[in-house]
Amino acid sequence: MKAVGIICEYNPFHLGHLGHIEKTRKELGEDYAVVCVMSGNFVQRGEPAVLRKHRRAEMAVKCGADLVIELPTPYAMSSAEGFAQAGVFLLDCLGVCDAISFGSEFGDLQPLSEAATVIMSNEANNLIIERLAEGLPYALARQRAADALLGVRSSVFQSPNNLLGIEYLKALAKYNSKLRPITVTRTGGAHDSDTGFSASRLRKMLVSGESVSSLMPESAVAVLAEEVNKGYGPVYMSKYETAMLSRLRFISDFSYLPDATEGLDRRIAEFAAVEPTIESMLLKIKTKRYAMSRIRRMLMCACLGITAADACEPPPYIRVLAMNDMGKQLLSAARKASRLPIITKPASVQKLSGRAVDLFYKEAKATDFYTLAFDCEGRAGASEWRQSPYILRERESGRCG
Repeated sequence: MKAVGIICEYNPFHLGHLGHIEKTRKELGEDYAVVCVMSGNFVQRGEPAVLRKHRRAEMAVKCGADLVIELPTPYAMSSAEGFAQAGVFLLDCLGVCDAISFGSEFGDLQPLSEAATVIMSNEANNLIIERLAEGLPYALARQRAADALLGVRSSVFQSPNNLLGIEYLKALAKYNSKLRPITVTRTGGAHDSDTGFSASRLRKMLVSGESVSSLMPESAVAVLAEEVNKGYGPVYMSKYETAMLSRLRFISDFSYLPDATEGLDRRIAEFAAVEPTIESMLLKIKTKRYAMSRIRRMLMCACLGITAADACEPPPYIRVLAMNDMGKQLLSAARKASRLPIITKPASVQKLSGRAVDLFYKEAKATDFYTLAFDCEGRAGASEWRQSPYILRERESGRCG
């Protein structure tokens, strides 16, 4: 059985995501199984996912994915580099994938591969260090280095999905992975745009109460409707205002957080102690040097108890969130081939040790925090320990309708 991996967030799953899966199968063959590594309840923007992870994973398997595994929270809320490295590592360790597919604005692997090779060079690293010393933010320092080494071809770094694709290629090189990369042209609106199939657009529409049914597959819309009717969604940052302010005001030292460098931890400490809202806190902490997403991630990590040490090594286990019948076959093969322990039932965590146990307990606490956005009944604690993978039975299957 052949399988391709996709690293994703599906926040929420929309027609552009469906198109990615369909284009990937068209490129590799309809018989290819699709394995998704998906962010859990918190995402790379430093925010809660709009729907809980098991329901987003359910959307995925109802729309063409076969097996969905979790990208644990400390890695999901890392920089693009950390996010990509952890996702590639999990796919590689699973042992059943021979390819990895990602969307990009270029839809062409060659310029992305060239960019990845150049930006990993010692020459590029030295140039980035020089630009950082001048006070430039990292993204601009990297762009200047790319401009110097690639000339007009450095435009590849100016598109967000191209950038993430470059990080996947760097991660494949880092781990000497045998996964074959392919890229398909991203369809719909640009990343974080307010047009097309952008997940950012969908989230804004959900918050404002607009219908998103024309932008999502029918089966994904049905899952969304169930969650909304239960009072479990949509989840968004402002629902955590009081909880976050309370936690942040009890912390005086933020130096243990990921990305707590260049005095950013001291800025957070200064404004977390006095600002009346999370939004005003973010605006006060923000400078030209720091990306807003980086600050959001740090604040959320502080609230969840996530430290820089939690993601300094690769993920120590593979957690299954959802599967269909083909996914069950993949899982059976993975149990023989995987280089990491595979968790389906949460109780099996007790058989693990060290970082794996510590990380799962931290994940469970993150879920407890996430559920504070639900209506009262859904806020019961320890739900992570009661949640088994979603399984799409053969009689229910049928790719997205």
